[in-house]
Amino acid sequence: MRPGTLADAGLVLVFVAVLVLAALAIEDTWGAGYWQFDCAAGAVVCVIALARGRDRVWAAAAGLAVAAVAVLATRFVHLPAEPGPAMILALAVLVGSAIRALPVPQAAAVAAAGLAVVAGAWLSAPPLSSGTVPRMTVAGWLAALTIGLSLRSLDARRRATTEKVRRDERLELARELHDVVAHHITGIVVQAQAARLVARRRPDTLDDCLADIESAGSGALAAMRRVVGILRDDGDAASTTPGPEQLGDLVERFSGHGPEVRLRLPGGESAWPPEVAGTVYRVVQESLTNVVRHARHAKSVTVSVAQDRRAVTVEVVDDAAPAPVRHHHRGGYGLVGMRERVEVLGGTLHAGPRPGAGWSVLATLPVPVAEPR
Repeated sequence: MRPGTLADAGLVLVFVAVLVLAALAIEDTWGAGYWQFDCAAGAVVCVIALARGRDRVWAAAAGLAVAAVAVLATRFVHLPAEPGPAMILALAVLVGSAIRALPVPQAAAVAAAGLAVVAGAWLSAPPLSSGTVPRMTVAGWLAALTIGLSLRSLDARRRATTEKVRRDERLELARELHDVVAHHITGIVVQAQAARLVARRRPDTLDDCLADIESAGSGALAAMRRVVGILRDDGDAASTTPGPEQLGDLVERFSGHGPEVRLRLPGGESAWPPEVAGTVYRVVQESLTNVVRHARHAKSVTVSVAQDRRAVTVEVVDDAAPAPVRHHHRGGYGLVGMRERVEVLGGTLHAGPRPGAGWSVLATLPVPVAEPR
């Protein structure tokens, strides 16, 4: 059962309890006819207040109209004009619901109109029990204002939290798509450029180049499906997070359309948390993609992953000759995304030219250490 349904059910139970108490309290003084009329009118107003229709303004107006008509009707059937306990509670529920759900001007108008209905009833005839009904009304209004404002604040915080989660999800989706698409599309572009050269020099090998492009495109589609699958089913995210065992496949794919890559992994099993393993993979993937984009003349690339008790270090180094604009070209969304990923985990990332020649990307990620018991 949804929280809103539970809240409505609770309000109905409270309202029924108040009806019973009201009947016992006013039957001897105001008569059975009045408490029946008061309970019936209050029940109608309460049902209207709890109706979760699209146009809450019109629902609030309808509830106020029913309350006003009930007050006027008492003058023609010779019943007390002052509102009974059931009507006071119903108007409090109506005002509290309006304060919670409506914009501030409309909520204030509903609260003022409800108070005007009750005040008009007071002025139309003297109360039978001096001071009792006004005190009940003030208490009901204060409760309605307090509960309505509290629920309004709670709803605002809940919406802010939900929006933050959605923004984080969109940012994560953008990062994942950038990492996946940029890597594969870069490879496709490089292979297409190579195919143009081959078509002029060695036409007989063009089919092989086109087959490589087709394979790379299929790989890109498969990778995007994996990303969408992870987003649809977060429960399987940990099992599909790329880790050290996938680095070999990544390096092998890269070597097919770029410089030679040497991979150095730590010995033994690497029991990294999923978020650390995934970040290591993305840093290597984005670094290799940047080599293809901005350092095609590099002859070799070295990917080194080291681990100690407290941190994992990954470094990607190429030997390309320095270029005047190379540093600026490498400062795109990929580098920003890498740095954000690493810093979220409490790590650091440094990227820049090496002394002499080449480019280096160095990331250090802390690994949680289990404290001895």
